Amino acid sequence: MSTIAQKRGFGAVLWDYLTTVDHKKVGILYFGAGFFFFLLGGIEAMIIRIQLAVPNNDFVSAGTFNEMMTMHGTTMIFFAAMPILIGFMNAIMPLQIGARDVAFPFLNALGLWLFIFGGLLVNVSWFLGGAPEAGWTSYASLAMNSATHGTDFYATGIQISGFGTLMGGINFLVTIINMRAPGMTYMRMPMFTWTTFITSALILFAFPPLTVALFLLTFDRLFGSQFFNVAAGGNTIIWEHFFWIFGHPEVYILILPAFGIFSEVISTFSRKRLFGYSSMVFATVLIGFLGFMVWAHHMFTVGLGNIANAIFAVATMAIAVPTGIKIFNWLLTMWGGSIKFTTPMLWAAAFIPSFVMGGVTGIMQAAAPADYQYHDTYFIVAHFHYVIVGGVVFGIFAAVHFYWPKLFGHMLNETLGKITCILFVIGFHLTFFIQHFLGLMGMPRRVFTFLDGQGLETGNMISSIGALTMGVAVVVLLINVVITAIKNESVANDPWGDGRSIEWAIPSPPPFYNFKQLPLVRGLDAYWLEKMDGKTEMTPAEPVGDIHMPNGSFIPFMISLGFFVASFGAIYNQEHAWGIPVLIIGLAIAFGSMLVRSLKDDHGYHIPKAELLEDEKGVKA
Repeated sequence: MSTIAQKRGFGAVLWDYLTTVDHKKVGILYFGAGFFFFLLGGIEAMIIRIQLAVPNNDFVSAGTFNEMMTMHGTTMIFFAAMPILIGFMNAIMPLQIGARDVAFPFLNALGLWLFIFGGLLVNVSWFLGGAPEAGWTSYASLAMNSATHGTDFYATGIQISGFGTLMGGINFLVTIINMRAPGMTYMRMPMFTWTTFITSALILFAFPPLTVALFLLTFDRLFGSQFFNVAAGGNTIIWEHFFWIFGHPEVYILILPAFGIFSEVISTFSRKRLFGYSSMVFATVLIGFLGFMVWAHHMFTVGLGNIANAIFAVATMAIAVPTGIKIFNWLLTMWGGSIKFTTPMLWAAAFIPSFVMGGVTGIMQAAAPADYQYHDTYFIVAHFHYVIVGGVVFGIFAAVHFYWPKLFGHMLNETLGKITCILFVIGFHLTFFIQHFLGLMGMPRRVFTFLDGQGLETGNMISSIGALTMGVAVVVLLINVVITAIKNESVANDPWGDGRSIEWAIPSPPPFYNFKQLPLVRGLDAYWLEKMDGKTEMTPAEPVGDIHMPNGSFIPFMISLGFFVASFGAIYNQEHAWGIPVLIIGLAIAFGSMLVRSLKDDHGYHIPKAELLEDEKGVKA
């Protein structure tokens, strides 16, 4: 048994996670919270599909349907997909570059708790008079006229969560630039690290416009300003510009980490080096750059004019080129490879045709005259979900099965994993493929029911059956997690046997300091190169020495709690006398915690060399 583990103790697990700054535990907390919100968003989606299963249904009212639709989109984008991917970026990227942690562990924990409290704030609106109802994009013309406080919870909750995401993006950028292991040049970084790097740059530039928009909306709603009130000289269309200048890069903030995951999975289980690595890197950079050039393709029907529409149409078509490069590189990586169809590889194989279908319908919408017909129909719903579910969610499930043994020290059951994959993929195509045709037949999106005799009955029923199938697949995954956690059968460093990057060279799960000695990286697929030389571990780049580690802290939790409390005061300040006092108390908790942090002299702690050597003996014994 590990000496260091003994000294850390096995009690107070809850306190350990509340105060942790370890990137792996922070990543696990991102997974846990993200999957909680994923299940919540999934339940909301099921309610939507039950309501639309048959004509003239009254399973929920029109108002409740609007809330469900708004909360499904908001929850899945902001509080499920992105946090789960940030969890993988947190847990895996530092291991891939040979770092002992991220650059700013305290800020990493703060970003986590801001996300969690932001997500809770938006969802608590269900119990306080009504959830947001203006759509996940919350267009100002609808949001300004919303009668409940749901939109206020939306604006404040996403602001709080967005600050956490922005901190995470900056943290990852600094970590990758400054903390790579000796020998790891940029062009030797694994693709998942590259996509984390570009995604973090996108976060850095995309989230400030959203923050500005949410501030303006909050001030309009809560404090009587008139930024979006056309009658008072405001501009309601400017919300759409702000939102989509964030919202289109957000699509790539979601899909690029999934691309990185699939690059690792396909290369590993084809047992080949990734085909065209350099072109993959430059395609990723180009996608990140062009992602900021195309926001107004969401606004072709607003009336920007032919010139603006033409420019954004051409830019949208251009972004298909680097994406196409990636598709061909994945196919050519598999071509001639010795493919093992593990569960992660099955997800990768399902992803390529599914994502291509989403991409093709995207190019259809890039033609502005055609988009006038597609816009606000179920064709858009189908396209969006083919990209986000067929790309992002497939990537998340692939990563869950691929990296689970590295993070938790035991494998998920392969048979149950393949059942999950097959059920989910079938359910996904049943749900969304038919929606292309529903849209072309004229079914508008965001309608809570439809009339009998319009020819929409069969398509909607098939779609709802598909959604139920996806729900069953997620239940199978949860059963898999529980069963394998109870069995808890330990696995080796490289449980798949074909690991190529250096995270597979250390124990599963990794020790809290990751690498006893920083590894020497001798090329791309560094661990594979070592295995080709008959080694089972990375060549060390330094002798064993003392390791400096950061202390845990409860302060990130308290700062986030303070902003959570203050939000209630801001939201209710005009109706209740207690609003301003609660706002002041919340801000006092947050800023008081920051003050404590600035006054507290926290230099972390050292793990002595002797203790590391003793721990190694304990592990080997």
